[in-house]
Formats: sequence, structure tokens, C-alpha cells
Amino acid sequence: MDRLYFLIRAGVYLTCLVVAWYAMSAVNYEKILKKDHVVQAQVLYFMLVVSLAYLCGSFILEIVYH
Repeated sequence: MDRLYFLIRAGVYLTCLVVAWYAMSAVNYEKILKKDHVVQAQVLYFMLVVSLAYLCGSFILEIVYH
């Protein structure tokens, strides 16, 4: 049962990661960032995507399992 729960959680989080990555591509964040700070912008983008995916995945799992 623990393996099944782990696989379901992993699937939900990976799905949310893909959806969050797709959704964040619609945001034009270049207007609010400084020029010549490409690496920092990429790190920020990645952190926002992972955070959004974690929050959405946790929300979905909380609704389903509790």
C-alpha cells in the first residue's frame, strides 16, 4: 500500500510540475527583471515552477486523501 501511495503522490507532483511549467510560460516576466541577469531569472523561474507545483499537488492530495 505504501508503494502505491508513493507512486500516486509522485504522479500527482510530476503532473503538477508539467502543468505549472506550461502555465508559467504564458507569463511575460522579462518586463520586471533587470537586464543581464539571465542566470538569476532562470533560478527564480525554476523556483516559482517547483513551488507552484508543490502547492497544487499538496492541495490535490489533501482533497483526495482527507
